[in-house]
Amino acid sequence: MNTLTDEALMRSYCAGDHSAFDGLFTRYSAAIHRLMARNTRDDAAADDLTQATFLSVVRGRGQFASGSRFRPWLYAIAINALRGLHRRSGREVVTEHGDLPQEELEHPALPDPPLQRRLTEAIERLAPNQRTALLLHQVDGLAFAEIAVRCRTTEAAVKLRAHRGSERLRRELADL
Repeated sequence: MNTLTDEALMRSYCAGDHSAFDGLFTRYSAAIHRLMARNTRDDAAADDLTQATFLSVVRGRGQFASGSRFRPWLYAIAINALRGLHRRSGREVVTEHGDLPQEELEHPALPDPPLQRRLTEAIERLAPNQRTALLLHQVDGLAFAEIAVRCRTTEAAVKLRAHRGSERLRRELADL
């Protein structure tokens, strides 16, 4: 099953092969959990949101369009689970461009606390759409096309946002 594409696994799962779902879960559960943990800063909430994401995959398998890419569809479900959590907690969820609020995205931990703090501050100063594009591409490893689907914009716009964010970080951290 490891040689099948995500889309082939999803087609198999939709056709009734429950082991195909296990393959998708194995491939993506850790990445979805990291996304949730980074955005909630709460391991238990990340566990719950990861479970909710994959439960939504199970429930929504009939809505997966043939010819669609699985990964952007999965990340859209995950982001919607985060939005739901933030709506229920009374926090503002997304900007008009589909970006998470500035305080919601955070970079992975670095071994040097002063460097980590400086990087965190520099990332927080980025425009939200630049930060989202940069982190989804560099940290989560999503392709620009996948990010464009998730953010409901064009691939060119996502590339530009990521480039501008990267350039700003490079300038702000040039002395390192």
